[in-house]
Amino acid sequence: MNPLAILPGATLTHSRGVEQLVSGVATSDGAGVRLTRVLTQPLQRRLDPFLMLDAFGSDRPDDYIAGFPDHPHRGFETITYMLAGRMRHRDSTGHEGLLETGGVQWMTAGRGVIHSEIPQQQEGLMEGFQLWLNLPAQDKMCAPWYRDFGAGDLPRFATGAGVEAIVIAGESHGMAGAVSRDATAPLYLDLHLPAGASFSQPLPAAHNAFVYVYRGEVRIGERTVAAGRMGILANDPHADGVTIAANGEARALLIAGQPLKERIVQYGPFVMNSEQEIYQALSDFRDGKLAA
Repeated sequence: MNPLAILPGATLTHSRGVEQLVSGVATSDGAGVRLTRVLTQPLQRRLDPFLMLDAFGSDRPDDYIAGFPDHPHRGFETITYMLAGRMRHRDSTGHEGLLETGGVQWMTAGRGVIHSEIPQQQEGLMEGFQLWLNLPAQDKMCAPWYRDFGAGDLPRFATGAGVEAIVIAGESHGMAGAVSRDATAPLYLDLHLPAGASFSQPLPAAHNAFVYVYRGEVRIGERTVAAGRMGILANDPHADGVTIAANGEARALLIAGQPLKERIVQYGPFVMNSEQEIYQALSDFRDGKLAA
């Protein structure tokens, strides 16, 4: 593997603070996969354009082995980031891929797709995240799209302070991520911070943003965000970004995006802008037209 590019750190005049700390809700989905729902439906307006963030992690096969058999989606995008494990994707458009440790699967459901996500292991650790990103009204009925990115396909860099960043979406320190989207301008970083290091990321003042810590703990201003917690970043008009610091080794996701400011109507795996559009999605699914 090529050595990481060492990029200069960003300089901020004023960092955002943490508005709210959120603990995830333990639940199960699919055929009984145990997970923690970090970004729940009541937070969708506050964290627009993001609709959901699930964190999963277990070395007990009974917690994940049944996976997610065929199920439909319409009206948004799913981004699955695998820290450990192997998951096979198949969908009604003919796409198929194997998501492995360190990889990302990005799927645009658009007007409709039926897909499955099934673990390809009988034992060992399965750990990762699935993020749901909304589509603007004008794009909700677009053609489905899908791409797998292996760990080696994801842009990454290190700062002079030793922070390693994986750029899944957006741009950081001059490095473009694997995916970009004009309407929602998502930023999705996986940050590995050594003890005593800090990382600064410019953010547009109007973008909603949050940090999810999955190893150790970080400090943002005067607040500490511990592992398993999400820190919603305040929309401070005077702030030009966020600075994240770690006393000990820590790992965290930094996610931000441009809000769509459109109505959100969700019914299970369908996210549209009106109840009538939801009724149509249900009708299309019943009639076998969803993925046509």
